[in-house]
Amino acid sequence: MEPGEVVHQGEDLGRRVRSVRMGRDKLTGVQQWMCEHILGIQPATQNEKPKPRTSQAAKWALNYQAARQFYQREGHLRVPRKHIEPIIVGSRDGETGGREDGKDQEQREIKLGAWISNQRRRAATLTPERVEQLSDIGMRWA
Repeated sequence: MEPGEVVHQGEDLGRRVRSVRMGRDKLTGVQQWMCEHILGIQPATQNEKPKPRTSQAAKWALNYQAARQFYQREGHLRVPRKHIEPIIVGSRDGETGGREDGKDQEQREIKLGAWISNQRRRAATLTPERVEQLSDIGMRWA
């Protein structure tokens, strides 16, 4: 049953079933048992669940990784505004590395040019640690 398919007395039953399937771990044991055995609502599989949201710190780290990679390759951070930098990250936690066979990794495309431009504009509000990290890899602030 998909959201919007069955609406009864103004209640979207498809949406309710989806929320029960996705949030099964938030239900009590009795509620889980009733949903599964009485109502026939099976828990969502790992493939059906949405990926966890990435924190702002993790997003900054990914962008910084892309900037560092660009700097190591090009020797500067004069990144064109529309430049997209492909990087390899661990697929589970956004960390670099992963298994040596590469099966736990994925390629991400980082909009590095826009990010660098934004960091320059927000220089006054960046933490001193972030300013230092970017300065260490050749960031020009003006």
